Amino acid sequence: MSDVNQKTRGPRISRRRFLQAAAAGAALPGTLGLLGGEARAQAGGARRFLVFYFPDGVPGDSQEGDRSLWHIHEGGEADFALPDLLAPLAPYRDRSVFFRGLSMGDADNGSHPGGAQKLLTAVDRGNGESVDRVLARTIGAEAPHRHVYLGVQAAPGGASGDKAISYVAPGNTVAAQDDPVQAFGRLFGGGLAVEPGAPPVDVRQATRRSVLDVMRADLESLRGRVAGRARSRLELHLDAVRELELRLAPMADPDPPPQMGDRCAQVPAPVAAIDQGALYDPARFPAILEAQTEVMVRAMACGLTRVGVIQCSHHTTDLLMSAFPGTPMAAEGIYMRSHEASHYGARHDLGDPKFRSFVAQRRWFIERYAALLGRLAEMPEGDGTMLDHTVVLLCTEVCDGNTHQHHDMPFVVSGGEAGGVRTGRLLRFGFRRHGDLYAGLGRALGADFARFGDAGEGPLPGLVA
Repeated sequence: MSDVNQKTRGPRISRRRFLQAAAAGAALPGTLGLLGGEARAQAGGARRFLVFYFPDGVPGDSQEGDRSLWHIHEGGEADFALPDLLAPLAPYRDRSVFFRGLSMGDADNGSHPGGAQKLLTAVDRGNGESVDRVLARTIGAEAPHRHVYLGVQAAPGGASGDKAISYVAPGNTVAAQDDPVQAFGRLFGGGLAVEPGAPPVDVRQATRRSVLDVMRADLESLRGRVAGRARSRLELHLDAVRELELRLAPMADPDPPPQMGDRCAQVPAPVAAIDQGALYDPARFPAILEAQTEVMVRAMACGLTRVGVIQCSHHTTDLLMSAFPGTPMAAEGIYMRSHEASHYGARHDLGDPKFRSFVAQRRWFIERYAALLGRLAEMPEGDGTMLDHTVVLLCTEVCDGNTHQHHDMPFVVSGGEAGGVRTGRLLRFGFRRHGDLYAGLGRALGADFARFGDAGEGPLPGLVA
């Protein structure tokens, strides 16, 4: 065929994009119209869950009575001001929720490993499945990769155990994928799934599924909400959409590679210089974190996963943060490792290099979290951005780094507005188990947890509309 004829035909449309546009356009208005506004809001709600972890706690209340530099002390539920340490989150203050009084319980209180075990499981000693893994089996079930676990110098030598925070089963963790080049290849190049031990997944085949297969979890939820004539109409409608897909399939062009949509047409690979020999060089930590963040955001944007964890190092880490080029830690020349700096003593003394280094380190991690939120907010999606459709959790395994308390934990939740998360607020509780936070987030994500973990009262009040 001549170039002229090709031009007069217009742009070629891939089979997948053609079918998704046709079938989704045909299916959603009629299907959701059966159920009214509540179902429409739920189907268009939060779609993803992403955890951002940093190690060794924060400068909380000191042993000699200094007030926490992390927590918010004054103001009401909506009219609060962020402390200086959280200033990097100012652009996302109204898109985040801050907490007082969330506790991980007394078991192993004062212990880094005990905190890591409870952090995402909400079960003492890690004797449970972590919330990210449960959500991977619910909201993530139909994605080519149910769960993506990326580390930044988190698993030297493939270490897991209590250094890992994601529990696949009671007492059972796997190591995070610390190499962004390998993670990128497995996610975007077909072949093995990112998670070690997972069965092989060919992304090219996985992303060629019917739109009804992709939507299966949502459709099953809809089926459970209707009965009688409405259910019959729903089944007839879905049968018609399936028939339309089968009729249109031979008319469309063969699929291109697995990247989906314009924003996935050219996904840049991580910097090749991050080779195996540099993965655990502390000077490379910032570059590796930036690469892993981009891999995770792109994978979620392209529909390759809905559930992910980014783990920055691990508890009690010897990470030498003064080696980070261009940072305040490097500028001051304070030779200080993360866990070493967290044991700053009984009081807050900014004249003490150890405490000053610890505060600078915590601020650096907050800046990286803010950069992640910014990246999600840059990606348009529906009537808003990816941040609106993603619930993002900032966490660490203890509260105060020096005392290792498991109470008044420094959690922050951002995004998720499309799922009903009521952001721009400070929620105060005299005492509330942190599993109730996960029960509430589950509701925002369409996983209706009555409760989560081994204690608690149910979904955290006031979190989700």
